[in-house]
Amino acid sequence: MKNVRGIVFDLYGTLYDVHSVAAPCDRYHPGRGREMSALWRQKQLEYTWLRSLMGAYVDFEQVTHDALVFASHHLKLPLDRAACSALCQEYLKIQPFPEVPAALARLQAMALPLAILSNGSVNSIRSVVAASQLEHHFAHLISADSAQIFKPHDSVYQLAEQQMQRHRSELLFVSSNAWDASGARHFGYPVCWVNRAGNTFDELGQSPDHVIQGLEQLADWIAS
Repeated sequence: MKNVRGIVFDLYGTLYDVHSVAAPCDRYHPGRGREMSALWRQKQLEYTWLRSLMGAYVDFEQVTHDALVFASHHLKLPLDRAACSALCQEYLKIQPFPEVPAALARLQAMALPLAILSNGSVNSIRSVVAASQLEHHFAHLISADSAQIFKPHDSVYQLAEQQMQRHRSELLFVSSNAWDASGARHFGYPVCWVNRAGNTFDELGQSPDHVIQGLEQLADWIAS
C-alpha cells in the first residue's frame, strides 16, 4: 500500500453528481433542466470564489440559493419562491455516482479513515451524505464553515489536516474538480484527480499525482 494514512474527498462532483438536480429542474421547465443545472452549478462555483475574494462569506446554502436565482433570471425561466425553495432542497439530496458506494466500502475495508472536505455547510454535507445512507463510511465530515472562506483557500485544506491529525503528506486528496485538485496540491496534499469526462487539467502551476476515470480504480491504485 502507498504511504496513505487517510483519504480526503471533495463532495460536489466527486462523490456526488451535482447534475442529478437536472431532473427536478426539468419538472418545472421541461426540456431546460440540464441547461438550468449547468448554469446553476457554474454560478455556484463563481460565487464561492468571488465571495472569498470579497471577504463576504455566507454559507453554501445561501450561495446555492443565489446561484439558482441568477440562473432562472438569466435563462428567463420563472421560478417562484416555493419552486426555488424546493429546488434548493433537492441540492441537499443529490445522488452519488454509481460506483461510489462500492468504492467507499473497499477503501474502508483497507482500514483507512475517510473524510469529506467540502465547501458545503455543515448541514449541507450531513444532509447529502445521510440521504444516500453513506454516512457510516466517513470518520470526518469537514465544512468550509469552520474557516469562513471557501476552497481553494489554504485555510480550508488545513482543516482536514487538523481534524484527521495527520500531516498533509500522509493524506490523499481526491477531487474531480481540477481547480480543487490544484488548490489541494498547492497546499501540499498528494492528489488524485477523478477525470470521468475526459477533461483537461487546469493550468494553475500544479499537476495531480494520479488520474483515474472513476472511484472504482482508487483502491486498486492505493494497494498497488
